[in-house]
Amino acid sequence: MAPNVQGLDIGTMTKYTFPHNFLWGAATASYQIEGAWNEDGKGESVWDRFSHTPGKIANADTGDVACDHYHRWREDIALMRQLGLKAYRFSVSWPRILPAGVGRVNEAGLDFYDRLVDALCAANIEPFITLHHWDFPQILYEQGGWTNRDNLHHFADYAAIVTKRLGDRISRWATINEPGVIAWDGYIGGEHAPGEQDPLKGRQVAHNLMVAHGLAAQAIRGVDSNLQVGIVLNQWMADAADDQPQSIKNAGQAWDSSETTFLHPILKGYYHPAQVEWTGGLPEIQPGDMALISQKMDFLGINFYSRNLYNAKGHVDEVPGAEYTAIGWEVCAPALRRLLNKLNRDYSLPPVYITENGAAFQDVVAADGSIHDSRRLDYLRQHFIQTRLAMQDGVDVRGYFVWSLLDNFEWAEGYNKRFGIIRVDFDTQQRIFKDSGAWVAGVIRDNAVTI
Repeated sequence: MAPNVQGLDIGTMTKYTFPHNFLWGAATASYQIEGAWNEDGKGESVWDRFSHTPGKIANADTGDVACDHYHRWREDIALMRQLGLKAYRFSVSWPRILPAGVGRVNEAGLDFYDRLVDALCAANIEPFITLHHWDFPQILYEQGGWTNRDNLHHFADYAAIVTKRLGDRISRWATINEPGVIAWDGYIGGEHAPGEQDPLKGRQVAHNLMVAHGLAAQAIRGVDSNLQVGIVLNQWMADAADDQPQSIKNAGQAWDSSETTFLHPILKGYYHPAQVEWTGGLPEIQPGDMALISQKMDFLGINFYSRNLYNAKGHVDEVPGAEYTAIGWEVCAPALRRLLNKLNRDYSLPPVYITENGAAFQDVVAADGSIHDSRRLDYLRQHFIQTRLAMQDGVDVRGYFVWSLLDNFEWAEGYNKRFGIIRVDFDTQQRIFKDSGAWVAGVIRDNAVTI
């Protein structure tokens, strides 16, 4: 009998086949893998400063070396070829291109990404670029960071510089990865760089990030109107724990007040009233902001990891009998299908890419060097299937990027939490395929999940 799949009653072998042009990929982020934090003219980022601040990162880890991808990118592309990746989603380090955040271009930084993109194209792997995955230039932070409107225009200038160099080979451009994490964890919670704890500032940063997205989208299209432009949002489904009216109401209120923060302005052009009430009012909105924010997107990237659950009393902190990842997130693959369907009902969606999905578990290296990460493999299997079911429901999902290609620097968790389908020994930089990586390669080869 086939293994049980969350939310499904499976008794015989079932094959979930994906469209022939489905874009299978894996994702990384510059600060988490590149290392070379101060080489070849690169400027300091807020994460460089934050990780070097005592007490901020588990085990006092830093991204100084990380996976040393800056020097080992050829080896990593060879691994991508072994996986059979159709696409590779990576981010560009803004201070590697513009050490001061603006002004003088560091040609060595641009050359690095130029070589990377050339090699990806030669390997028949589509480069899928993200312009900003949190490593903001430290010098611009000292000039107001994301609260300084000038820096929004500096971001657009940076976008234009990168587009002019790489736009002839990259067709899909994401402006910003997870603006919510920058605003909430960086400016309100303080557990991420730059480490502030100011709710009013965080609310303004959230808005300004969307304006920066809009300005960058214009800049990219100004270089080449044929390029596809989108943004990447992290979304958690808000589920009711039962059929009680109050549980359903609480889940709905939670979604409206928090999960619409970026969806509503970007896809509808205004803030949801419940979100405004939750944050205590509107941010400062300048004339033309909402039009910039809500300009047409060519795709929407969705990063999904888990859900929030609500009963009549409020948020459910621990779900009885549920499985949790090493980072403390509930495993609930059917919530991804519900999320995608809700987005499709509530908004006029452009094509969707699952730009991140994966799980951290404690890996054990066997005596023969193998890593039998069955829990990660099953996590991915469940989520691949739920994505295919959502597509059958009518959601236009065009591709799927596993997080992550490599074990890497996991932000405030340092190197404690491993998401990769390829293991990295951070002492030797040896790469080892995990069982999940071999399994993903088979899914890509067959363009199907069989259970």
